[in-house]
Amino acid sequence: MHFRLATFEDIPELQDLIALSVRGLSAGYYTPRQIESAIEYVFGVDSQLIADGTYYLLELDDTIAACGGWSKRNTLYGGNQYKEQEDPLLNPAIDAARIRAFFVHPDYARRGIGRQLINHCEQAAQNAGFKTFELGATLPGVPLYEAMGYNVVERVDVPMPDGETLGIVKMRKAV
Repeated sequence: MHFRLATFEDIPELQDLIALSVRGLSAGYYTPRQIESAIEYVFGVDSQLIADGTYYLLELDDTIAACGGWSKRNTLYGGNQYKEQEDPLLNPAIDAARIRAFFVHPDYARRGIGRQLINHCEQAAQNAGFKTFELGATLPGVPLYEAMGYNVVERVDVPMPDGETLGIVKMRKAV
């Protein structure tokens, strides 16, 4: 098992992993229509994270078992299809780093891989001067984030263009 930075060449495989993760791990938390809508309109690769060098892959058995990152920019969640412009930079002295876009392959779920990747990203954000982290958790991710010390700030229902909504939980953690 090893970490590496994601590259633009990884995007097609990451898109496949994201869809597989959402379909495999969100059942029971979201309806099938919400899942498909979220894959189309919200979840996906945010290429700004790759450009910033803050998006990681965790490879295991020659497979991308998980992906996730942190951001020094304002966006809390969503892939390229969810954003309209480049994000402004955050100030580590007063702003929280964003923990972003975590997806685990269903075959590797519940093995501590997500936790390891989150720890890796939190450490990288701390090395960049951030002392607080925020994230927009999907419902299946909330228990893991709570176990890692994140506190619920608020729950929001994100409207999608097809009329579906996606429940997201905004969470925060101070170091």
